[in-house]
Amino acid sequence: MNLFGTRPRRVAAATLVQLALVPIAVAGPLSARVTGEEYLLEVAPLDPIDPFRGAYVALDYPGLPDESTVSGDRDADTVYVPLVRSGEVWTGESAVSVQPESGPFLRCKGDSWRLRCGIDSWFLPQDEALAMEQEVRDGRAVAEVKIDSRGNAALVDVRVLDGS
Repeated sequence: MNLFGTRPRRVAAATLVQLALVPIAVAGPLSARVTGEEYLLEVAPLDPIDPFRGAYVALDYPGLPDESTVSGDRDADTVYVPLVRSGEVWTGESAVSVQPESGPFLRCKGDSWRLRCGIDSWFLPQDEALAMEQEVRDGRAVAEVKIDSRGNAALVDVRVLDGS
């Protein structure tokens, strides 16, 4: 006996399973956008536009630690970056393998050379991406990031500070 019956039923079942997985895939950034608090992080350009990924500005966060600063369990896939206020922006302390009990923090994944916290790329139309990359390179830019209580982050905006 065929579990799902006819071919249209199997296609419908497969489609429903995929649709059910979409909220799981976007839960972290969506939670950050809806329930998160806003923080300003200083940014710098990291990489030029990649024609295969589209028009975006790849961002680096000079105030955040890199993979080499993780303290604790170096085999942990997820690391946490506690944030501290430094003037009008927030900076990161050393990354740790245990979730902080208080204060704002970023939940990140470590790769071979940097931490990925879900706020690494800012997608824009082609002409705007080129202009933004130049503005970020020339001035003191900040990223407006929303972070929820579990450290999930969403990049809301990137702008150049006046008077830099």
